[in-house]
Amino acid sequence: MKESRDRGFLLQIATVNSKTAKEGQRASAMAARKRGASKQPPPPTESHPKTSESAATSTDPQITPSKPSKIIFFSSIFFLPYLYLIFYHYRIETELKKSILINASLSFAGFFITLMMIPVASRYVLKRNLFGYDINKKGTPQGLVKVPESLGIAVGIVFLVVAILFQYFNFTSDSNWLVEYNAALASICFMILLGFVDDVLDIPWRVKLLLPSIAALPLLMAYAGHTTIMIPKPLVQYIGTEILDLGWIYKLYMGLLAVFCTNSINIHAGINGLEVGQTVVIAFAILIHNIMQIGASSNPETKQAHAFSIYLVQPLLATSLALLSYNWYPSSVFVGDTYTYFAGMTMAVVGILGHYSETLLIFFLPQIINFLLSLPQLAGIIPCPRHRLPRFDPGTGLLTGTKDGTLVNVSLRIFGRRSEKSLCILLLILQGVGCCFCFFLRWILTGWYK
Repeated sequence: MKESRDRGFLLQIATVNSKTAKEGQRASAMAARKRGASKQPPPPTESHPKTSESAATSTDPQITPSKPSKIIFFSSIFFLPYLYLIFYHYRIETELKKSILINASLSFAGFFITLMMIPVASRYVLKRNLFGYDINKKGTPQGLVKVPESLGIAVGIVFLVVAILFQYFNFTSDSNWLVEYNAALASICFMILLGFVDDVLDIPWRVKLLLPSIAALPLLMAYAGHTTIMIPKPLVQYIGTEILDLGWIYKLYMGLLAVFCTNSINIHAGINGLEVGQTVVIAFAILIHNIMQIGASSNPETKQAHAFSIYLVQPLLATSLALLSYNWYPSSVFVGDTYTYFAGMTMAVVGILGHYSETLLIFFLPQIINFLLSLPQLAGIIPCPRHRLPRFDPGTGLLTGTKDGTLVNVSLRIFGRRSEKSLCILLLILQGVGCCFCFFLRWILTGWYK
């Protein structure tokens, strides 16, 4: 009996020693992983020559260095006329000019913060397996790299922080614009959340159409502005009035505008840099338009409405330029629906509260054309594949347009096969031409149309 107890006691000691040894091995392994980034050479292992096949099947993510110097250089070409209009061409009140410059300074800081946040956010989304593969590089080593998705969440967070901090410098507690400003931020924040939910859950298209209308509710409920429109002069004799009050129909129009702006940017996409690039071009055009209206108007309310628009578009532009430095070809991050919804809602909000929704729609002329081309497939009349992208040739590196109804494919069918970078530049030039056409149209119709 005593001998069996001794054997049991010895067995317990052996079990404890075995557990201690396993814990020590796990601790050593953890320490070795932590030392992985150190400069100590790894233990000698059996080496094998790395074949081209093994190199081609590598899926390790590569966050390539950003291109802020190029982005700043090219964007300065557009900033120069904007600054010229503010400081030289128009006489803008000192206080208003001061508010615009404070907002610009905060936005400039937001640009550099976004540049630093994107690599950090990329590592976190990769840990959660939020990544994709670049279909337009399929068949090449770049097509096997895991590209982090939904990086619009980093841009949206920085934008909201900049916009909220700006309230301290510009708005007082009794400001008439403070309620609508916060309602606008609430709608944008809501849209960022729903966009990220879409990225994670992959919501069907027909449900996506409803998301912007839900996000626009804070703005629609808090909107206390006028619901009237000016009738075009050629139509006054037929309608019998110059001002028409639409009432609830105007708010319905506001909601539909939010739905269109968010989804139009979302479907005019598919190549590196296009989603962010079109936002940057439209944002530049909005800033120029707002400054021109502030300088030409003598109505204080009109000036404040357009200044309100500037306060939101400058942070949007700065953070988008930072994202573009990573998303430009070859893209090291994907923006996701989070960014396209966020950018579209922001521009819809400033168009509504700045009272220039007609001008905004003309700025969106390429998006309108893309929507009309896409309508048969979106409505189910023609079969719609999941990815309506051009066909990539790994041998030449060129894209060929397919029969899908998108502006991307139609441009390739009209202008011929192109590289992805060249195609993006072409589409952004078309976006800029559309914005210039809007300014020309306003100049032609001034005094005759309204």
